[in-house]
Amino acid sequence: MPIIDFHNHYYPPEYIKALEQGPSAVRITYDAEGNPQLHYPGDYNVAVRGHRDIDYREQVLKDAGIDTQVITLTTPGTHIEEPSTAVRLASQVNDIFARVVADKKGRYVALTTLPLNVPNASVTELRRAMEQLKFRGAMVFSNINGVALSDQRFWKLYEVANELGAVIHIHPTNPVGVEAMLEYWLMPLVGFLMDTTLAASGLVFSGVAERFPRIRWVLGHLGGAIPYLAERLDRGYEAFADCRKNINKPPSEYLKQQFYFDTVNFDPRAIELAILFAGVEHILAGSDYPHQIGSIEKMLESIRALKISDGDKQKILGGNAAKLLAL
Repeated sequence: MPIIDFHNHYYPPEYIKALEQGPSAVRITYDAEGNPQLHYPGDYNVAVRGHRDIDYREQVLKDAGIDTQVITLTTPGTHIEEPSTAVRLASQVNDIFARVVADKKGRYVALTTLPLNVPNASVTELRRAMEQLKFRGAMVFSNINGVALSDQRFWKLYEVANELGAVIHIHPTNPVGVEAMLEYWLMPLVGFLMDTTLAASGLVFSGVAERFPRIRWVLGHLGGAIPYLAERLDRGYEAFADCRKNINKPPSEYLKQQFYFDTVNFDPRAIELAILFAGVEHILAGSDYPHQIGSIEKMLESIRALKISDGDKQKILGGNAAKLLAL
């Protein structure tokens, strides 16, 4: 059974160069080791060698025993740019990802980058990427410049994603209220998880999951707090009319049936809670490689430490992702 790392990130060197040349909302500096640093409102990322050297990255995967990675861009995403720049950069990234997938022959699968601040262009790019480039879906962010994913401006995108049977991976970004999270790296440590939780809850309560049932959603970082708080969402459905007006069953039913959870939480007991909530078939291995907070080694260790059968471990390590992505 292959091992598939569903959650990890790649910055194409051409993309970094385009940001540096501008125009862009991202400012590029370099650290003492020569790594590009991508500065954007509220945060910055250090693009280490594994982020941008695809041949080096492939050797890392071989050494670790990883058969395939599902590569995506990461924060800041193209949606923070001016509309024309966002559209151009998203298309460029997708073309580069398609070339990497073709050149590396099974080592990588890609999810589409979308210019989400331009919803109509996102519709066009999703269709191009899935129909022409043969991507399996897209990675979106937990909010788009402060706008919720459940906002109706994105429903045309979901209509096309539903038509195409897309997989949509929700990755967190700067949450609303980030000014309270500027110390101690609280934004990625806490804010990211809460924003993912808000995004998933909003997609369910707004009726998006019900209206577009062929979309399969993947929540990063084990779904934030979704497995832990799902019972409370169901109590809201029972208690408040507003929580019932767009949906016909408790939120947990959508979250268990249409949502998947990647294992970028390296506590085996937390992963076991997600398994109890959603079932082992809805859990996907993820490393968050090569971010400082990610780890292929910890991904493998945490899954192998689960108190489940070897067959179920194999599903999490690769079988579930292979089935989800029709590999």
